[in-house]
Amino acid sequence: MGEILEAVIHGRVQGVGFRYFAQGEAMALGLTGWVANEQDGSVRCVAAGPRVTLEVFAERLRQGPPGASVARVELAWRPAAGQPWDSFRVRSGAHRGD
Repeated sequence: MGEILEAVIHGRVQGVGFRYFAQGEAMALGLTGWVANEQDGSVRCVAAGPRVTLEVFAERLRQGPPGASVARVELAWRPAAGQPWDSFRVRSGAHRGD
């Protein structure tokens, strides 16, 4: 049993491959969940796994991919009830630029 991390990343994070960066990092860490662009220009990421691994993931989200400029990251934590997802997916969002 792990936790769920919900992160909202603000800054220049759309149109720079941020969703695919997040997916790659999550998959490398063995996390499940999803990432999507939001209409306000932010990126929302929801991931499940062990707390220590999610903390590593959160730090990578704060860095972002080349070309991104992360202004701030809002984090929310909650307990996971079982395994809510079987993989980590990029979801369509408001912006289709990456």
